[in-house]
Amino acid sequence: MPEASFLLETDRLLLRPWKDEDLDPFARLCADPEVMRFFPEVLTREKSDLLVARCREKTVKDGFSMAPIEIKETGEFLGFVGLNVPSYAAPLPFEPCVEIGWRLKRTAWGKGYAGEAAREWLRFGFETIGLEEIVAFTIPDNLPSQRVMEKIGMTRDRDGDFLHPSLPADHPIAKHVLYRLTKSDWMSRTT
Repeated sequence: MPEASFLLETDRLLLRPWKDEDLDPFARLCADPEVMRFFPEVLTREKSDLLVARCREKTVKDGFSMAPIEIKETGEFLGFVGLNVPSYAAPLPFEPCVEIGWRLKRTAWGKGYAGEAAREWLRFGFETIGLEEIVAFTIPDNLPSQRVMEKIGMTRDRDGDFLHPSLPADHPIAKHVLYRLTKSDWMSRTT
């Protein structure tokens, strides 16, 4: 399979395609119960590797996906941030859409990395590939991610809250909140 060749850069970070060397640190991140507390489960090594394989496939197909971020100066792997075209068994109520998301190891929390990388992905999404809107979603209890969403300019769409189609309706984390950012709002904030 051909590999993607994008490389995005911020003051402190590189946002790049997946490498085989990312599999071990990503598996450790996905096996950390604290990192995964807002997800249905911690991931086994096999599930973590499958997620990376899906990200690689989506990058080739769509030109983007959730992608590794690393510290520019040291090459330290921090996790992933990126854009994604959701592909659940049942559609989200607001599809078609492109979502932005992130998952970072605990030692990277609270340092502004998620927001810094997400802003660069928003720039790429709106200015490079011409998206008209980008969404983000999480569970109501995931206040840290909601703060990142707000810091990068997204607005909560209270009418858009939904039950995640991949989970039973009575699952403790089935309810999700929806955030949106339009290209026009992005452009008005960056010019």
